[in-house]
Amino acid sequence: MNMRSGIAAYDTWQMGRVTVMDAVVAVASKPGVMAHGGADAPAGMLAEAVAARLPSAVGVRSLHLGSGNGLVPAVAQAVGFAPLAFDRYSANAEATKRSLLASAPQGEHDGQPSPAVFHAACVNPHVEAGSCELATIRIPTDKLGVQLAVVEAFRALAVGGRCLLAGANDEGAKPAARLLEQLFGAARLEDQHSGCRMLSAVKTREAPGDEALTHIRWLDGDAFTEQPVVAGGTSFVLATRPGVFSWEHLDEASGILADLMRVDDGESVLDLGCGAGVLGVVAARLTPTGSVCMLDADADAIRCAQRTARLAECSNVDVRASDVCRAVAERTFDVVVSNPPFHLGKGTDLAIPRAFIEQAHARLHRGGRLYLVANRTLPYERLIAEVFGEVRTAHDGRRFKVIGGVRRA
Repeated sequence: MNMRSGIAAYDTWQMGRVTVMDAVVAVASKPGVMAHGGADAPAGMLAEAVAARLPSAVGVRSLHLGSGNGLVPAVAQAVGFAPLAFDRYSANAEATKRSLLASAPQGEHDGQPSPAVFHAACVNPHVEAGSCELATIRIPTDKLGVQLAVVEAFRALAVGGRCLLAGANDEGAKPAARLLEQLFGAARLEDQHSGCRMLSAVKTREAPGDEALTHIRWLDGDAFTEQPVVAGGTSFVLATRPGVFSWEHLDEASGILADLMRVDDGESVLDLGCGAGVLGVVAARLTPTGSVCMLDADADAIRCAQRTARLAECSNVDVRASDVCRAVAERTFDVVVSNPPFHLGKGTDLAIPRAFIEQAHARLHRGGRLYLVANRTLPYERLIAEVFGEVRTAHDGRRFKVIGGVRRA
């Protein structure tokens, strides 16, 4: 395999034309973007519903939570709305921005400000209360994330505004429907097929049906849970938020890797897919005169990792939002450590860990080391062998393995 061609394939954007009723839009995609290589039925339901709802005036604001590849906000833009789009994952946020720019009416994007796309998990403080006439929610897979999205949509909508919510049944669409009814007072099933459903609700008054839902502490973007942990022989406080990987406890696999990775003082370390910052803080403690860079695609993971590093008093840490290694494309490191994601929504996508392995190799100095932890059933040895020319195994346990390689050239 040509490694450079693999990296290029992951980083190459594709544009497709999609027709939804009378709206024709361009949708951007690449590996790592939601629904890449296929269609997302819930997003399709939302797009059709938006296309059928022409606004009473051009420029009416619409809010889109979980914007994915940008299909739904692009359709909203095509029928006259001024969309505000949010996604917590950097590749999705970039796809949405590209979709909106490519779908803008001919000439309208020239000299105009960039689309209102936010790489963020929280709407507040970016959107004023009562400022939107339409809100769409492509539900996330975690229960608290759904709850927060419904509450934020209610807050952003003006009285008379409509909320549309869609997701797969096995992602929690039925409980989400109950949440919608609790907050708005009533909800209606608009569509269901392919194991998915879409519901709608209208905001009929300023006060929500269930006041308790609006007092969830996580609506404050500065609210974190802080838990003491021990990893890699050092203790520190881990700051997390809902939706961040393993946010309620120290992930077993990361704990195993923290105990086994070798980092010498003075070395530079890249923590690729850092989550809340466990591996990065352990590395920073191991190389006090060196440096650690933590990267993650999840906007809230970045904020958690930054706080974890501050609480641990690690001044040699730099935390950045990044789609794999894009944010450090010009840098190289002595060590790369990673507990890479392999899920995209509910599915498994090996294009993501392949990109992690290829880009880790590209970011290592000659002689630099990769340490990667994974579920032992995942076929990462083949991927590492293709890129590094060898596989080194540091741990082969009942559930997890720690494997890697050394860059030779």
